Amino acid sequence: MVSVKLTVNFLKRLYIVKQQAAPLVRRTKSVLMPQNFQNYIAGAWHDGETTIENINPSDLSDSIGHYAQANRRQLDNALDAAASAQKQWAKTGLEARQSILMNIGNELMARREELGRLLSREEGKPLAEGMGEIYRAGQFFTYYAAETLRQMGDTADSVRAGIEIDVRREPVGVVAIISPWNFPTATAVWKIAPALAFGNAVIWKPANLVPASAVALAEIIARQDIPAGLFNLVMGPGGEIGQGLVESPAVNAISFTGSVEVGKQIAASAITNLTKIQMEMGSKNALAVMDDGDIDIAVAAALGGAFGGTGQKCTASSRLVVHAKIHDEFVDKLSAGAKAMVVDHALKDGTQIGPVVSQTQLDENLAWVDRAKAEGGDILCGGTRETRDTDGYYMTPAVVAGTKNSWQINREEMFAPIACVIKVDSYDEAVDVVNDTHFGLTSGIITRSLARATDFRRRAQTGVVTINLPTAGTDYHVPFGGRGSSSYGPREQGRYAEEFYTTVKTSYIAAGQPD
Repeated sequence: MVSVKLTVNFLKRLYIVKQQAAPLVRRTKSVLMPQNFQNYIAGAWHDGETTIENINPSDLSDSIGHYAQANRRQLDNALDAAASAQKQWAKTGLEARQSILMNIGNELMARREELGRLLSREEGKPLAEGMGEIYRAGQFFTYYAAETLRQMGDTADSVRAGIEIDVRREPVGVVAIISPWNFPTATAVWKIAPALAFGNAVIWKPANLVPASAVALAEIIARQDIPAGLFNLVMGPGGEIGQGLVESPAVNAISFTGSVEVGKQIAASAITNLTKIQMEMGSKNALAVMDDGDIDIAVAAALGGAFGGTGQKCTASSRLVVHAKIHDEFVDKLSAGAKAMVVDHALKDGTQIGPVVSQTQLDENLAWVDRAKAEGGDILCGGTRETRDTDGYYMTPAVVAGTKNSWQINREEMFAPIACVIKVDSYDEAVDVVNDTHFGLTSGIITRSLARATDFRRRAQTGVVTINLPTAGTDYHVPFGGRGSSSYGPREQGRYAEEFYTTVKTSYIAAGQPD
């Protein structure tokens, strides 16, 4: 809950903004109207060379707006401004930095309905999920506001007499943030918030599929009392703006979330300048359902994990590894549950699954359904293009039974509302199947056995493990990341984030002899 005092302060800030920065308020109020939106570079809003149109995937007749596409000259301006602003920000008092991050977080939470509606409108996830994402983004900022005040170092005595040692963390410098479309606000924020908390400057390139959420967040940050150029929103094509960022010697660190292929390209480019990198990439998460597990809990976990967010989550349960003894009962209940899920407009009451984000993604999803059939899978339900009252990219959730872990549909990330069932004969076989992947982000098990749960936690080769829960759903105050092709570099979120956003300095001090 937002306190009365906080609400009063928030309303005061809005009044001041109306009086002193009316153009920005008009921009915020009209963010839902089809109009032109700019990049935020070096403390000011700028047009780009071109624009792209943002279309609502729930209603293709609904144009959200036209969004600026930056050029390399503008990117260079942002980099220059960021380097200068970062030096000022690093000298800013901790309480001032803490207050700014709190302001951003509190405004996000207070405006969760408005901004959640905008997010769902452009990305396609149901409104409840959109609002939840905005609120969680606000919590990230308030969490890292507190971390701003908890930056503690270490001291030690040297092995040499009369010498003391001071170990502390300092900002890494200018951070490039490249964020995905599936969590347009939350994923960006869990990078931006710690970057600012630990004293860095930010150049943010969001995915071009979701520019409206990016502009809305940038407007909130832009109204704060921060050095011009500390935070920059540079929208544009990945081949120009993204590549320019990862190749730039002015960038000290790159935090990326996206595909394995793009991640490898970033790593290859960044190594030229020995730039620090943190990458969250693909996944092929498995939920193991054991014969001693609660079937109803298993079905609920599988439905939520596989089809939440239209299956467009890096933590989605795309492989369901099911013990033979309960396989048929589980599959029957899972199929019934999937058929009952409501697929419709993201902003419509009762919608449980919104549209796929784009025509390209929809085409890829339907191709995976065809691949599943060609490989011998049994499509028990779903996997079809649907029509609704509005023209959108609607697809029913698919359950595919009779699959093998060696099939392509169980080897590669699909990012689709498709769950593939793999039957196994024992617990040990289930663990082997779960681990038989070059990814390693999340995994889960449904079991009543404490011994199995404990053993699974130890043997599962993933960065995140869940017990009697969906594989999707993580907290902001603890580390997040995977193994293998899923992740590279330091963990994200929680206090572990400081490993990436800071660098360690060890100082030796000769105290001298007392008089």
